Amino acid sequence: MWKSGRGGGTNGHKVSTDTNAPLAVIIGVTGQQGGSVANALIQSVKSYRIVGLTRDASKPSAQAWIEKGVQLREVDISLGKDADVVRAFEGADIVFAVTNAVELRSKEKEVTQGKLMVDAAKAGHVKLLIWSNLESPAKWSKGRLSASAFDAKAEITDYLRDSGVPFALVPAGGYFSNFFGGALARVKQADGTYTVTLPCPSATMSPVIDIPRDYGMYVRAVIENVGMGAGSEVLTGFMISYEDQMTQLSEFTGKTHTFHQASRDEWSNINKAHGIPPAFSEAIYEAFQFATEFGYYGNKDVAASQKAAGVTSPTFLEMCQNQGPGTFD
Repeated sequence: MWKSGRGGGTNGHKVSTDTNAPLAVIIGVTGQQGGSVANALIQSVKSYRIVGLTRDASKPSAQAWIEKGVQLREVDISLGKDADVVRAFEGADIVFAVTNAVELRSKEKEVTQGKLMVDAAKAGHVKLLIWSNLESPAKWSKGRLSASAFDAKAEITDYLRDSGVPFALVPAGGYFSNFFGGALARVKQADGTYTVTLPCPSATMSPVIDIPRDYGMYVRAVIENVGMGAGSEVLTGFMISYEDQMTQLSEFTGKTHTFHQASRDEWSNINKAHGIPPAFSEAIYEAFQFATEFGYYGNKDVAASQKAAGVTSPTFLEMCQNQGPGTFD
């Protein structure tokens, strides 16, 4: 099912209806990454036709995109739906692809979904597939570590490299929004202070990013900036240790924030309390061990990557400042 918008936009920008404008198909347009990409293209000085893919175009989050002029295509990207995905990519110059590990919670399902998207892009002769990838802890550690969400995306990247589809990589860093919900969130203590509990040392570096606000600018840079396009990779986020995050949160909010390193058992119990299955909890634990030992992006230089792409990440403090009133109450 296809549903079309009215060519609306934000801040005076519009989704183009000109058939000469490149067509960008965005997977997961109602999600944080896909939504950020759609907004970044809408706000660009360049014109794009934009199609957003969603399983349910009737939900309010999808209807909001129709109001902005985005055309929606309903599609279920899963095994046996190959022809539907090919049709969804029909006519696309650019495809933004992402898989949702939290939703799938299965490496096998995630890899299947990713390969299906690559095959559809190849069948549709897509000119540029932009993939939200991650590094493989299993490869970096020679099999000692295994984090399903990371390893699945890395396996999809390998498949993409062998496919012949022109592609670029834009991995997502650590979500700033994790501070406000779920197992990774800060927890208010009885004395009014806050504690962040994670299974890694406080010195571990993390590329923090405000996904809804900023992720799309990296994708737009890959599409528009000189020297980018197929074959490029842009590492997202602002590199900062958890210790420095706590210091800056304390200074910004006026409320003391401390970091606590969780043991494996403690981490398992925290995740159990949030309804996270043991296997996925263990995968998250191993991902933190990977980031501590090898770096979230392995040994890749984040600053150099962003400089080459012509983008500047907001600092951690700027991300704090960009949050709405009452966010840290």
